[in-house]
Amino acid sequence: MLEHVPYDNLSGPQAGVTRLCDPLPLSRRKGGAIWHGMNDMTPMVAPVRARKPDWIRVKAPTSAGFAKTRELMRSKSLTTVCEEAACPNIGECWSKKHATVMILGDTCTRACAFCNVKTGMPRAVDRMEPQNVADAAAQMGLNHIVITSVDRDDLPDGGASQFVKVIQAIRASNPTTTIEILTPDFRNKAQAAIESIVEARPDVYNHNLETVPRLYPTIRPGARYYASLRLLESVKKHDPSIFTKSGVMLGLGEERLEIHQVMDDMRCADIDFLTMGQYLQPTPRHAKVAEFVPPKAFDAYASIARAKGFMLVASSPLTRSSYHAGDDFAQLRANRDAKLGVVRI
Repeated sequence: MLEHVPYDNLSGPQAGVTRLCDPLPLSRRKGGAIWHGMNDMTPMVAPVRARKPDWIRVKAPTSAGFAKTRELMRSKSLTTVCEEAACPNIGECWSKKHATVMILGDTCTRACAFCNVKTGMPRAVDRMEPQNVADAAAQMGLNHIVITSVDRDDLPDGGASQFVKVIQAIRASNPTTTIEILTPDFRNKAQAAIESIVEARPDVYNHNLETVPRLYPTIRPGARYYASLRLLESVKKHDPSIFTKSGVMLGLGEERLEIHQVMDDMRCADIDFLTMGQYLQPTPRHAKVAEFVPPKAFDAYASIARAKGFMLVASSPLTRSSYHAGDDFAQLRANRDAKLGVVRI
């Protein structure tokens, strides 16, 4: 069972981190420009803007493959988290016909400080969505598909039944396609939701913790850290053969030993796969980036995570939950086979 372990002797921010500094104290802002005095004749000073470091800059999507993937998603009336969450890897993934489908609409009932998905009253559930997802997977020739969703606190089951229907539709149309799901926490409905989804047997069950417990009130106010851990622990207890996966964002103001503690908590919940990536502020309305964590720090965290027993770790500034998901699943399965001495033909 999971036990709370107190944070003791937390260190300061990780050494080597590129910090974002606030501009000098300003007496007034006017018309979007920065003014340092009360006299309107004072020369205007350009605002200080934080620049993304070279290691997280990506090219704008322009490939033919990107356009074809977008056209297919539109033709099936499907939403992708790639677009809704403004993923920096969309150009690379869509050019390779990789997309993460977001079911249950494009409107979330929560308003997390890091997320770019719009908040409001969602539309009715689309009954054709499961078959549309299955058809898109077949047309793209997917070996591995990732299905996620918005939070649907307005639904009696939190949307769990739609996940089940999508899994069943894909299995019927594309029996060799492996399925990874990235679910919300199904607040106050988790037990029944997990039982129904696990019975449908996805290959990977992902639910992201997102950040350290201390930051939940500001970054993920609608969720509870230990409830998310219990959800993933419960998946493993119901069916140990299903891989479990979770991810965290770095650069929100977390401290090094807090991340180590999250790793320990995940291992206590028997989570197989850990992803770690750099948080990027989608709009000025969202939580600010506290720091840009350099690649070497991500590598160091990955080494620690592997030492703690994770079966697979993906850790880099551009890592996202479903980035390279198909390749990662193949490696995850190979790692377990090697551990168990299984030989696949």
